[in-house]
Amino acid sequence: MHFEIDVAGRTRRITVARVGAAFAVTVDGRTRHVDAARIDAQTLSLVVDNVWPHDVIVAPERRGQLTVTVNGTPIPVSVNGRRRAHHDEASAAGAGPQRLVAPMSGKVVRLLVRQGDSVETRQPIVVVEAMKMENELRASRGGTVSDVHVREGQLVDAGSLLVTIL
Repeated sequence: MHFEIDVAGRTRRITVARVGAAFAVTVDGRTRHVDAARIDAQTLSLVVDNVWPHDVIVAPERRGQLTVTVNGTPIPVSVNGRRRAHHDEASAAGAGPQRLVAPMSGKVVRLLVRQGDSVETRQPIVVVEAMKMENELRASRGGTVSDVHVREGQLVDAGSLLVTIL
């Protein structure tokens, strides 16, 4: 996915691509390998180019405005409206199937839907326990559950496909 952000008055061009369970993040032509683990709804733990974790909190302020706090330092960020998705990334853009994946390795502790169920935007779908914390994964938009790829009690790796919603 390609988009632009404004950080302290400077526009940055960003490309994010999934590479296995991690991401290749290119900022202004410089690519870094990023392993991301969701801690809670707004907090990520990032390992960038194998450098030990950076705690990142993303807090929405108003439409297109965020405060991104990296290791305790707040940075005001605005997302440019020129974000554009490619055809192979239609799911992220809101078209095509929605694929819920495990944010980190863990255990499926609750499966809250079955194949054929209708779901609403932000509805809890599955709960994965990792590092003694429960991560509730929600639908990013409404639809119908087409496939459930896991069962309660199953161990999953980061990036494992859990549920598909059409």
